[in-house]
Amino acid sequence: MRILVTGSSGHLGEALVRVLGAEHDVVGLDVLASPHTSVVGSVADRAVVRQAVQGVDAVLHAATLHKPHVGSHGRQAFVDTNVTGTLTLLEESVTAGVGRFVFTSTTSTFGRALAPAPGEPAAWITEDVVPVPRNVYGVTKTAAEDLCELVHRDHGLPVVVLRTSRFFPEGDDRDDARAAYPDANLKVNELLYRRVDLADVVDAHRAALDRAPAIGFGRYVVSATTPFTRDDLADLPTEAPAVVERLFPDAAPLYARLGWRMFPGIERVYVNARARSDLGWAPRHDFRRALDALAAGEDPRSPLAVAVGAKGYHATSTGPYTVR
Repeated sequence: MRILVTGSSGHLGEALVRVLGAEHDVVGLDVLASPHTSVVGSVADRAVVRQAVQGVDAVLHAATLHKPHVGSHGRQAFVDTNVTGTLTLLEESVTAGVGRFVFTSTTSTFGRALAPAPGEPAAWITEDVVPVPRNVYGVTKTAAEDLCELVHRDHGLPVVVLRTSRFFPEGDDRDDARAAYPDANLKVNELLYRRVDLADVVDAHRAALDRAPAIGFGRYVVSATTPFTRDDLADLPTEAPAVVERLFPDAAPLYARLGWRMFPGIERVYVNARARSDLGWAPRHDFRRALDALAAGEDPRSPLAVAVGAKGYHATSTGPYTVR
């Protein structure tokens, strides 16, 4: 299969090229040159896209302006890349006869729907939750998802949208969180409810490629499998450590040895059940696996995540998102 990966110089894009390149003929497209990019150009440039999709069987569209760019890029830039770029790719894919299209979206589309009112249980986030975007990143990714559905309905292009939770390796964007917790502590805690390992994200894209023709169109939450159930939601906002201790009795002594802490409260839980069912996706990296790795003195991240490493998002200093 010949596959076009957009955003191939980025974090997820590089991972997709690394893995899929061992099995398929992969074309990488990005505005930045890299060893994993064969076509340098913008997804919003129709001539570049038209060339890139020739002879392609499938498109994995990971190129995007991200949340860290909200403070450095104007709204029009987000529209140009995330909306116009996605529409251009979809239209040129239809014209070129591409057989399947996977769009990398984000759980940031849910936005304000993620935050329950004070005193309310934690939010149980499935694909049925209606997005209430918080910023231009969420707005443009939601619009791009809708374009994917529109083009599928109008032209029959099989499209799978993957709403991925956090998998970036950079430090947290909240100053207070970075000051209060070691970085690895933050990320392992998040595997309980809002993070996914890079290797599992790649596997979700591979599964979406396989299942897209049968699905036609679908949106899926891609996050590590949570150990929580709906019965835990009332306690999570104020008693998260007690809930985790009940489910994982070995976590507290391990955390004490590491000098780590659990978050005092958890306000939302991402649920990946539909992705596992419809896509046949089997994520491997969850909180239980991370605890076992830590207990053995091993890195809780996948080898792929370690190999790709952190890239950052800005060439000049902007805090945790600066290019390394």
